[in-house]
Amino acid sequence: MGPKNSPLDSPPTPPPPPSESESESKSESESSTPKSRHRQRTRTRTRRRPKPFINNDAKPRLTTNFLTYHRPRSSSGLQLSRAAGHIPSLTQQAKTCLRNLAAYHAPDYASALSVRLPRSRSAAVLVALFVGRAGDVYVLLSRRSSTLRTYAGDTSLPGGKVDPEDKSMEDTARREAFEEIGLPMDRRKVPLLCTLEPFLARNDLIVTPVVVLILDYTLQPILNKDEVTSLFSHPLHSFLDDGTTTAGGIGAPPYPHEPEALEVPYHSTEDFVVSGPRGVEWPARVHRFLTGREAGGVKPVFGLTASILIRVAEIAYQRQAGFEVMPKGAPTSVQRFAWALCSRSGLREAVESEMGRRVDWEVVLKIAEGKEEECMVEWQGKEERERRGGMWKRWVSGRGRRSKL
Repeated sequence: MGPKNSPLDSPPTPPPPPSESESESKSESESSTPKSRHRQRTRTRTRRRPKPFINNDAKPRLTTNFLTYHRPRSSSGLQLSRAAGHIPSLTQQAKTCLRNLAAYHAPDYASALSVRLPRSRSAAVLVALFVGRAGDVYVLLSRRSSTLRTYAGDTSLPGGKVDPEDKSMEDTARREAFEEIGLPMDRRKVPLLCTLEPFLARNDLIVTPVVVLILDYTLQPILNKDEVTSLFSHPLHSFLDDGTTTAGGIGAPPYPHEPEALEVPYHSTEDFVVSGPRGVEWPARVHRFLTGREAGGVKPVFGLTASILIRVAEIAYQRQAGFEVMPKGAPTSVQRFAWALCSRSGLREAVESEMGRRVDWEVVLKIAEGKEEECMVEWQGKEERERRGGMWKRWVSGRGRRSKL
């Protein structure tokens, strides 16, 4: 015999249903108690409560996750899964590319140069990235109008000089892109990825690239014909390759079947020398990339635009270019900036007028010569002298007060 209430036991026989007389007497006895009367009132209130109105003819509300997509505060990377419904499926390389850009922090050139870069000589360009159908990252490029006074017809990035109402370089780049190609300034549709270190242009402008990601694929460009003739895209990774195909297919030009790619190399360089401090000649180099649209009159990516996109691609893919970016013996970016601030009158006057104090140009000149260690020793000695001078002044003033007492 098994234990009591065992699963092996047969189920108990249900009790017989109560008769009508028993149920009526039971209901009358329950209705006479206070608790039963309270239950009846509660049931009555519940039955009388109206049902909520449901409009079956209303259209379903479209959901969007633009509001949940933002730049992360930490450097852990972009949460790309939240935006997957609005952009094509990303390759693993593209995901890593966008996360690397979102985690990048540009070096502080003002502290390295010991002077603040002049705002009146500053400009910004927008590096607008988007994900293509195959899941790769592309960059938007524009063809400048042939009626412009400077860089007419060149392939460039949207951008321009800083306006007084701009609060940051990001504001300048977004405003210029909106004016030139109609790209919205909404940070939910076009979030910020990073801001790069500044570049020095030939016309003494200090250009800061701002990298963003386009999420809204319903956007239509609105070109300002006075500034921009056409708009096209180019794969970002192609700015790290020289167009020579290897065994794995790496390095091939993005448009290998175009006639220009068969006759002219996809990537080429031009070397020259520039004057440096104390009569030194510095080697320099500019890069040139074909766009595959040269037959239609589009110029290659050249000069400052090419240098900016090479730097963006290096940060994104975390690898060096397949070619030598700068020749041997070329100065660093900090050295070039320091020498430009010392030697070019427009930049020098702008620095002095905006800083409102006397600038120690000897220190800036030593930075241009690559003598940062000597500058650090001088700065430390100057700080020590100022500290001792302050102590001496405080001691003398205290002695004078004591003598009066």
